[in-house]
Amino acid sequence: MMHRRALLGAAAVTLAWPRRARAGAQVEEPLADSVRSALSSAIGNRAPPKPRFSDVEERLSYLRWLGEMSERLKKRLSEAQTRIEFLETVWYESKRAGLEPALVLGLIQVESGFRKYAISVAGARGYMQVMPFWARLIGDGNPSHLFHMQTNLRFGCVILRHYLDREKGDMFMALGRYNGSRGRAEYPNAVFSNRKRWLMPGEA
Repeated sequence: MMHRRALLGAAAVTLAWPRRARAGAQVEEPLADSVRSALSSAIGNRAPPKPRFSDVEERLSYLRWLGEMSERLKKRLSEAQTRIEFLETVWYESKRAGLEPALVLGLIQVESGFRKYAISVAGARGYMQVMPFWARLIGDGNPSHLFHMQTNLRFGCVILRHYLDREKGDMFMALGRYNGSRGRAEYPNAVFSNRKRWLMPGEA
């Protein structure tokens, strides 16, 4: 019964969120110097998100993903070049952080509805709704840079990876920490539900 209530709650939240940013208030936590250095290093080196592949089949798989996701995203990002650049960057930054692109797309759908300049009531910014304090802790201190596409996606993926490591691989808890609602089911369930919309055929 509780599981059913959680799913129903997630469905209601999912339907309510696409039009405006609903990021929670991520908690600013003291970071050990080693952690701060590691995160700062992780968001540095802004290489262009052009993937490299070890074989032809791997490249073809990526191109199929790019075409499929572009078609699904047309209603939200109508300009073709913007859409392709966004998807290339999502794929690159997700893989770079060891995250699943479908999960990152699900998170973006919940957080900002794919709006580059979204700002939540808590002050979180951009596609992945990154809180400005992260720019001070591990970036150059300028929160306006969080509206830059690759910067925002780099920060978001690195922060989620950091939380996932802190939670010892528990994505449910990591997502709650990302949203500032650790231990509550609504947000992780909403992300998991939206993740399914961005899986390739045959994926689970």
